[in-house]
Formats: sequence, C-alpha cells, structure tokens
Amino acid sequence: MLVAAPERWDEVCFAVPALRALVASGLGVGILCPAAQRAFWETIDGLEVIDFPMKAKAKAIAAEIRGHWQAALAWDEGLAAEVFQIANIERRLGYSEGRLKKRLTHPLNIVLGPLEHRVRFYLAAVEALGVETVKPEFFLPFSPGANVASGAILLCPDSDFGQSYQWPVERWVEIGERLLENNRQVAVASIGEGQLLGKILVERLGRAIELRHIPSLGNALPMLTAQGLIIAADGSLAHLASHAGATCVVLFGPNDPAWKRPLGKRHTIVRQHAECAPCLMPECLLDHRCQYEFGVERVWQAILEKWA
Repeated sequence: MLVAAPERWDEVCFAVPALRALVASGLGVGILCPAAQRAFWETIDGLEVIDFPMKAKAKAIAAEIRGHWQAALAWDEGLAAEVFQIANIERRLGYSEGRLKKRLTHPLNIVLGPLEHRVRFYLAAVEALGVETVKPEFFLPFSPGANVASGAILLCPDSDFGQSYQWPVERWVEIGERLLENNRQVAVASIGEGQLLGKILVERLGRAIELRHIPSLGNALPMLTAQGLIIAADGSLAHLASHAGATCVVLFGPNDPAWKRPLGKRHTIVRQHAECAPCLMPECLLDHRCQYEFGVERVWQAILEKWA
C-alpha cells in the first residue's frame, strides 16, 4: 500500500502512529512525499520512502509508481490523490469527502467525534481497514541515539502558523534572561526565511547566544534530538521536537491543545483562555489577547516544573 504524506509538518507528525500501525500489520507500506520530507519518513522502520521534487507534475510522478502498488491511501484531495488516480492504482482508499471521493475506488465512510485530537483523523482511517492501532510503541519518538545535553535549552519564538501564534518578544527576552541567570545553556532557533523573532531575541539578550537558523524544517530533527528542554511557540517545530524525543513547553494562543497538542504526556501546554479562542487565524483580527493575557510567571513556572 502506498500512502500519501500530509503536506503540513504538524500533520506529518500526527500521521506517524497510523503509518507505524500499517507497517506492523505486515503490509508492504510506502509513503509518497515531497523530497523535503524524506529524512523525516526515514525515521520510521520498515517504511519505503518515495519522494518527488517540489515542482514535480502529477503525470511524471504517476509514471514512476505505475504498476508497483496494489492499493493507495489518500487523506485528502491534493497532488498525491491525483497521482494515485492517474497511475490507475487498483484500490484507492480515503475519506469519502468532497473532491477526494471522486478519485477513490473504495471510499471510507468514517464519522469522527466533535472534538478529538488530530491523530484520530489518521488512526480512524487505518482502523477502518481492520488494522490495530492501540499500541504504545506506535506513539513513541524515534531513537536516533543522539547525546542529549541535559542543561541545554532551546528557545523557539517563531511559528510557521502565523504571527498570531507568537508570544510577545519582550516576554521571550525576560525568560531568556532568567535562564541565563540560572546558568542554563541557552540557544535560540529561528525558522524559515521571513521569521524574525529568533534574531530579535538574540540581539535583545545581548550575550554570546547561538542563533540556530532552520531554513527548512525537514533538516531540524538532528538538532532537536540533542535538546534537554525546548520552549516553543505553537508551531510545527514543537511537533518535530516531540517526534525527535525532546521535552517541550509549548505556548498556545489561537489553537486548541485538545485538538493539536504535540503527541506525548511529557510536554507542558501553557495558554490563557480568551473568549475568541480558538480562532485558528494566522493573523489576529482583534488585539492578540490570547497571547498578551498570559505573562512570564506562568511560563517560568512550567519551566521550573520540568527542571524538578
């Protein structure tokens, strides 16, 4: 069975338990993914990774896989679903919704609850195929064998979800100063090309703090495995850190942690309830109250609890 990789990095992480369950079932399982995701999917044992360049056309990809797969699973309408149809894979499965339904030979009629963690979206489809998913090992981080620096703390103020997901930089500065006063080894991560908070934070702290720029999240895993604690804005980096085995304190704003918190009980979520949240908006239409109404002390207390 060839499975379509989700496009968003947070969704990629949520799909991992379902892919592991498929592999454990004894099926020959492959993942069709953008080239930027290859290193991530190679952390899943027993999974064949088939990648394609960023601007590849559906017909070209279909020509490469035609005749090699008996079944395919697509989560939603997109490039992979189109590829599966053009390649004329005999059994094409997926959720019976919208435009995707027209590309499928075997639609899956699944009704999810009103509010479930996003991981259930992927597990439910696999369960509909008769595959067992309730095993702890499907939810564990991968084991890269990296040396974890117990005192190393990584601050990640940028979010690829949008500006409304970012805590004010002045409060990040205060957290950084407190960590340095407590003799912690602090580094700062910045992501993408347009994210500025990481750079601003290093400049404001005014000390020799390493700025680790991550132009592509697909290359972030080796660095994330070596962190003792990661304090991050709600964004894809926290989910990748969870997959890498790091422990995170994640600052939530317009998102709903019951729906999209990182997988694993070791993480701490910090949020302030706001009447307009969760709005899921990348740009705030009001006054950023979900970010401005919780202060430094709540985040600092979460950090101290992790130290304890």
